[in-house]
Amino acid sequence: MKRLEFTERQAKIVEIVKEFSPITGEQIAAKLDLTRATLRPDLTILTMAGVLEARPRVGYFYKEKKETSPYMERLRQLRVGDFKSLPVSVRESLSIYDAIVTMFTQNVGSLTVVGDNQTLRGMVSRKDLLKAALGKTDLQQVPVSVIMTRMPNIIMTTADEPVLEAARKLTTHQIDALPVVEAFIDEQGEESYEVVGRFTKTNVTNIFVQLGSLGG
Repeated sequence: MKRLEFTERQAKIVEIVKEFSPITGEQIAAKLDLTRATLRPDLTILTMAGVLEARPRVGYFYKEKKETSPYMERLRQLRVGDFKSLPVSVRESLSIYDAIVTMFTQNVGSLTVVGDNQTLRGMVSRKDLLKAALGKTDLQQVPVSVIMTRMPNIIMTTADEPVLEAARKLTTHQIDALPVVEAFIDEQGEESYEVVGRFTKTNVTNIFVQLGSLGG
């Protein structure tokens, strides 16, 4: 099993809590010159991992212990495939205007751009669409493929990846969603990826809520 590794920011949080505990989330954020909202996913992961302990109206403590948190054990057993959402995909030829309409009617923060057989071609975020809308682009004529992020710059996950690893990708790269893919070899002998779902920050929140309910 892959050993749990924390991001550089999470490691800094642990060191701050070790030195200054009890310390509130706001105080930790101030020491890192960040907002409390930015740190929330990191604090959640560290707490669920059993590294930190959160006490209401007091703050965070570093947990001097060797045993593995029961929440951590549960998290390590959970896989993306058990919690992924249905993909929200558009074709490469779709206009930027129609992509904007799709994003807001589906109430998502990003769209997966696919080719034949749901093959992953790219990703389009709200920021990409906003940049296009603020520019001089003809939104109804230019295809979404012009502004999408292409491979190999797409962060992906798979159905069998631990949810904790997928959640770490979301926080590390500061993105809202990951395409869930299955790899295959195409007719040209190249590795391609079929989009089979999406894993989002909302999925992560639902997982933590479920774990909290089980622990109650």
